[in-house]
Amino acid sequence: MKNRKNIAILAGGDSSEFGISVKSASVVEQNIRAIYNTYIIEVRGANWTYTTDKEKIDINKNDFTLQLNGETIIFDLAFIAIHGSPGEDGKLQGYFDMLNIKYSSSNLLASSISFNKGVCNDYLKNHGINVAKSAQLFDGIAYDAPDIIKSLGLPCFVKPNQAGSSYGVSKVYQVEELPSAITEAFKHDSQVLIESFLQGREVTCGVHNFNGQPEAMPITEIITENDFFDFEAKYKGESKEITPAQIPDETRVKVQKAAIQVFQLLNLDGVARVDFIIQKGVPFMIEANTVPGLSGESLIPQQAIAMGFTLPQFFESWVEHALK
Repeated sequence: MKNRKNIAILAGGDSSEFGISVKSASVVEQNIRAIYNTYIIEVRGANWTYTTDKEKIDINKNDFTLQLNGETIIFDLAFIAIHGSPGEDGKLQGYFDMLNIKYSSSNLLASSISFNKGVCNDYLKNHGINVAKSAQLFDGIAYDAPDIIKSLGLPCFVKPNQAGSSYGVSKVYQVEELPSAITEAFKHDSQVLIESFLQGREVTCGVHNFNGQPEAMPITEIITENDFFDFEAKYKGESKEITPAQIPDETRVKVQKAAIQVFQLLNLDGVARVDFIIQKGVPFMIEANTVPGLSGESLIPQQAIAMGFTLPQFFESWVEHALK
């Protein structure tokens, strides 16, 4: 429709989270299409396409335009709903910066730092944020399993350094289990992060800055039926998610304050989600997500509703913030 903003919603990507991203993009599109002209652009490698009822049309990557029915569609905003590369690691952000096209997420530097869990945790630890003890491994470089266990203890978590949705994550109880867990994590990334186990309650807190200043969203507590909050717990209903979390007010304030500090220290923008383990009343950050899941099973939509938004209001506020 004429006189409405054209919003490209980027979905897919090059990681194991392709399917989750497609679901997130669909939720975004459903909630903003009454206000904007929406186009879901599927990204997979060099193939960027828009699908009509009849055909797939390639995006012109030289200027990020779409030829549709004899008309050139120029996009006012790219709403990035790609989890993992290239949507969450800064690659798309750099591309859109070069084309001077506005986008919905944090900028290139903030995205790339946040996406590298090891670098991000070290940076935040140096600025007073509590994080687990960790060791970082690189593909092709030898490691000493007993030495790692001596340093971090058991159990410990082994995870791809740059991946999401708990793909490739293992909880290791015995030193003999470590090599196979590391091999599994390396299937998803060339770097692996091993973290000490934090015993406590798992929570997550969204943060947005629609009004110019970061505001913490209601906290969600995650109680999983599994050994930890793995893929099945996240997306197959094998967990209980309580929003708002039933935690003491003092603890809630600590978590929300820490989430805002992470948002500010990393110079995040739009909407981000920060995950924590509360250990003896102290929040320890697990990771920051600059392109959080937005599917029907995801946590940010739950928190938006608990905050008093309808989902159309929430996504419109997000789009309008990004357009500014």
